[in-house]
Amino acid sequence: MARCTAPVLGHRSASAAANCPACGSRYGRYGGYSSYGSYSSPSYSSSGSTGGGRSSSGGSGSSARPRWSPAGSSVVYTPTEVLALTPVRNSVENLAKVPDLRDVFLCHAWDDRQGAAKELHDLLESRGVRVWFSEKDVGLGVPLLRAIDKGLANSKVGIVLVTPALLRRVPAESIADKELSALLARERLVPVVHGTTYEALREVSPLLASRSGLSTGEDSMASVAAKLAELVTLELCPATKP
Repeated sequence: MARCTAPVLGHRSASAAANCPACGSRYGRYGGYSSYGSYSSPSYSSSGSTGGGRSSSGGSGSSARPRWSPAGSSVVYTPTEVLALTPVRNSVENLAKVPDLRDVFLCHAWDDRQGAAKELHDLLESRGVRVWFSEKDVGLGVPLLRAIDKGLANSKVGIVLVTPALLRRVPAESIADKELSALLARERLVPVVHGTTYEALREVSPLLASRSGLSTGEDSMASVAAKLAELVTLELCPATKP
């Protein structure tokens, strides 16, 4: 009998569920929800894992190196992650000449502001990523929604931290829901699932769940931050450096 590859936290993405030997026939391809179907040939090299790398494709042991990952990097990606992140990276590169943009806008539930959201913020900033984070970027007396609009408009990438708290907030049409709606209108969005599953997210927001991203169920928060940092960091070509 085929065994499910994600018995505890569930599958990270529709692709992962579809590739599971136990769940594939039940989930199929989630009715074609994937928003990245047109990206059929991302730039990465794939090889068998030499150990320790987790796979979003049901633990198959495969790993991949995206074209933006620096030489010598120890960060391990799965082919599914590279496929999902490639269009976001393309957007980052297209915005390279736009001045004064933050690297990421961090969307999170209010309940997570001193917990998981702050942890991710701190890890990203320790890697040199410029993060728009409401806890530090909204001053006293500043209208919150206006500040959020400005933060969204002036950030390269949106990170949505999907936690149980966020799943409770979205149906109530909170500020987090308004941020999420704005981010879903762009192709510069990376969901980060933490403490929950994509299956649970699909019950609340099928559109967001259709965007493959990253998960702390398969990586540590530090590893997720490392992948996001590589995603948004633009290195000058040696030939163009002064």
